[in-house]
Amino acid sequence: MRAGWTSNAGVEIRDLVPAPVRRAWVEQGHCPDRDLYTLFSGHVKRHPGRTAVIDSAGALDYAGLDARVRHIAARLAERGLGERDIIAVRMPNGRDAVAAELAVAAVGAVALPYPPGHGSRGPVSLLARARARAVIVTHLSDAVPRAHLPHLEAVFTFGEGRRTAQSLAAPARQPFVPRPVDPEAPARILVSSGSEAEPKMVAYSHNAMAGGRATYVRALHDGDGAMRNLVLVPLASSFGSCGTSVTLAALGGTLLVQESFDPAAALRMIVEHRPTHVFGVPTMLHRIAEQPPTSREDFTGLQAVVSSGAALPDATAEVCRDRFGGPVISVYGSSDGVNCHTAATGLRPEAGSGLPDSAVARIRITDDTGAPVSAGQPGEICARGPMTPLCYVADPDLDARYRTSTGWVRTGDCGLLDEHGRLHVLGRIKEIVVRGGYNISPAEVERELSAHAAVAEVACVGVPDPELGERLCACVRETPGAPAPGLRELTVFLESQRGLERRKLPELLLRVREMPLGPSGKICRRTLALLAARETSDIR
Repeated sequence: MRAGWTSNAGVEIRDLVPAPVRRAWVEQGHCPDRDLYTLFSGHVKRHPGRTAVIDSAGALDYAGLDARVRHIAARLAERGLGERDIIAVRMPNGRDAVAAELAVAAVGAVALPYPPGHGSRGPVSLLARARARAVIVTHLSDAVPRAHLPHLEAVFTFGEGRRTAQSLAAPARQPFVPRPVDPEAPARILVSSGSEAEPKMVAYSHNAMAGGRATYVRALHDGDGAMRNLVLVPLASSFGSCGTSVTLAALGGTLLVQESFDPAAALRMIVEHRPTHVFGVPTMLHRIAEQPPTSREDFTGLQAVVSSGAALPDATAEVCRDRFGGPVISVYGSSDGVNCHTAATGLRPEAGSGLPDSAVARIRITDDTGAPVSAGQPGEICARGPMTPLCYVADPDLDARYRTSTGWVRTGDCGLLDEHGRLHVLGRIKEIVVRGGYNISPAEVERELSAHAAVAEVACVGVPDPELGERLCACVRETPGAPAPGLRELTVFLESQRGLERRKLPELLLRVREMPLGPSGKICRRTLALLAARETSDIR
């Protein structure tokens, strides 16, 4: 039997995991069987004075955050919003974004957070496909055009109210009275960073967010005190969902955020506010570690630097370990429904490094037919467990392509489980460069190039070629102070010292001062591919 949920605007969200399997995870204690706001309000009662959020405005405790949440929830309820509604949240990192998402959960609606940014075509597409009934923005200028959104009935802003928008600063007519929500109902829609033609939308239940997804974050913590998590990525991203739903609602910790990423300011936050964990994509972590040392640096309270969202280069792991003096943990994560420490963490296998946790998601590697392969053999990474999402939103074709009949997630990523059971992530199955009929994995070349002392960051992309179809271009940000390597130096290094086959060597080199980043903080390969095609056209 499959559970089903249909929004007031007609969007169906089905649970593709069999109901008895979901119930077993609850009975085994892997899911709390309570909704996110009920979990959060429990922390408010137990420790109202504990700091909940630290942002550019300072510190806000749990009682103060709950007051904001209840006020926003009351204003949403006044507009008739609640269960079976999808409400978009388009806001930068900060207490208002946190309060808005918790308020959506409190009224029993489904949150669709997505990062603010330039342009409106992407947001309009998301809201149209999800048939969002309302959107919450910081300022009216952040709102999307409503001409093509017939289901969008209300726009809320934290700024001044106007005829086209309602101000959340206005007082509520009556206080909000919370009611328990079905923990297996959808709570949040995670939006992919757009490696597909259009960003995918993936629906997660309250139990999946506060259960399996919270379990992997809890496992990073060593100690009895509350976690203090500095989340560098947008809270609206898939990786950023470890902020509001997990750090606050599920774990009762402290969430530290920046409105937008700034490496120098991030280092100051680490020094001044002493987080126990720092979460970021490799590019962010590398840039923080490269910052000049300050006179008051003391990282004794920092338990771990947690990298996810992209492959962790060895050079980045090393520079972070040297700078912060603690472990750098590599987490394989996907909005499609998997989180797992990987072998790249570098800890001893017997210590559990890189071993999939069945309380989060079981992982298996399959061949083209869907059959499991033996240890050491590469194949597609598949996952199913307490964090597994319900389904893709408004896209049954994606369900058919990436979910099995028993609810397993087919990630589209290539990997293997070694003899210790540790996960090795090898890259996207689709992410290849085809040169003269030969397939080249950019991830493999990047992994080897990152070992060069003069390479701080690298991304390899395909450049169109009239003769061969594509050529591989290495886009490199050099290590500060190191001599700039030429293409021949890099290819000799790859072939003679790293053992890379000659036909896999990059034929073009693009030097960049900074890697272009997408909304989620990861390197934007589309931008690099356009730059590489333009800048190298005269040498082909």
